[in-house]
Amino acid sequence: MRIDARKADWLNVREAVERVVAAVPELDSEEKPIREAARRVLATDLVAPVDVPRWTNSAMDGFAVRSRDVEGASAEAPVELPVVDDIPAGGFPRSALPARAAARVMTGAPVPEGADSVIRVEHTDGGSDVGNQRGRVRIFDRQDAGRNLRKRGEDLREGSIAIGRGSIMTPGAIGVAASLGRATLPVVRAPLVALLTSGDELVEVDRFEEVIAGRKIVSSNSYTLRTQLEDAGCSVRYLGIAADTKESLREALQGARGCDALVTSAGISVGEHDHVKTVLEELQTDFHFWRVRIRPGSPFAFGTVGDLGGIPWFGLPGNPVSSMVTFEILARPALLRMAGHTNLFPATVRAHLEQDVAAQQGLTQFVRVQLTPDGEGGWTARTTGPQGSGILRSLAEADGLLIVPDQEGPVPAGANLPVIPLDPTWRMLIPNVSY
Repeated sequence: MRIDARKADWLNVREAVERVVAAVPELDSEEKPIREAARRVLATDLVAPVDVPRWTNSAMDGFAVRSRDVEGASAEAPVELPVVDDIPAGGFPRSALPARAAARVMTGAPVPEGADSVIRVEHTDGGSDVGNQRGRVRIFDRQDAGRNLRKRGEDLREGSIAIGRGSIMTPGAIGVAASLGRATLPVVRAPLVALLTSGDELVEVDRFEEVIAGRKIVSSNSYTLRTQLEDAGCSVRYLGIAADTKESLREALQGARGCDALVTSAGISVGEHDHVKTVLEELQTDFHFWRVRIRPGSPFAFGTVGDLGGIPWFGLPGNPVSSMVTFEILARPALLRMAGHTNLFPATVRAHLEQDVAAQQGLTQFVRVQLTPDGEGGWTARTTGPQGSGILRSLAEADGLLIVPDQEGPVPAGANLPVIPLDPTWRMLIPNVSY
């Protein structure tokens, strides 16, 4: 489908997100060394080949006993038992534990057959002459009777699913995989994304002298978008800054061959020098839609580029804040989908407004705010100042994006609205986003 600037689609935010996510595929899987699999999505169920733990072991440094042998133990009437074995972590019992006897065990050490309790060392005199035939221990408290054992298979049973397909390989999941002997893991491939910015006015930071001279501006989008892509778990192939000519754009876009997705910044509006859509049309792009009822960032475009293998294309606006916001709201969920994630949308928190916030009929707005605790377990939100789409510092100072609904008239101070936190540690929570 060809984009016609006179017939903008003007999708609402929810429609746009749903169409973008529905249009992208989950990528194939690859085998990665376990040390390189963190935060990736598991492509198949991970089945336990053994019981975990492999043997019943002690949860405490102490003395393994039979619970009936410590009946009545107290500080006033301690129970004294011979110590017949000394089992360090990494060692094994010499034999089953006989009645009316104890074995010293360290945390993680196997507990001898017959023992059903480990009395922590703090509830004993620590033992004396342990390791020879005269070894004894006095037990002053029986509260550990029947406790402090980690039983064989209590974590995982052989043949059970240890980690399910689609799980994120968190530090805990990595630890489970390692405990099952997995040196490599099948994970969904991380998207390789080509990133291109365009504009005759733009330079990289190493040409800052031209900025000082008043002739150029730094392409901040090259840096913010790369960081956002990497934060979303993508690998980035940076294609540089294209000039505002069709020839420069054609040449630069050839660098996207072999990538899984393409992100461009600027050049998608209706200006005389906005050539990105035209050049992509030459590359047999199916333009799914153009323009979204969102502020900032309405001139967002999405399509699939036929001559580049049908990869999805995310056409972001050129204004720095618009670029960052549309990436977070419209592009990130699709890229997460490609990487195998199922929780695609950001978690939100509710916050009370400290001030009136302007709203606009027909647009969902994402306002940059700072969050502060309200002292009652909730949050309050205050804007970071002027909300112009070129004021990048307002995003750098923001804790989150306040979702202001499509309505007529301002939202009054005290209103309770959802906020998408920008701190990435919030993003893997159960989603409850509402546009």
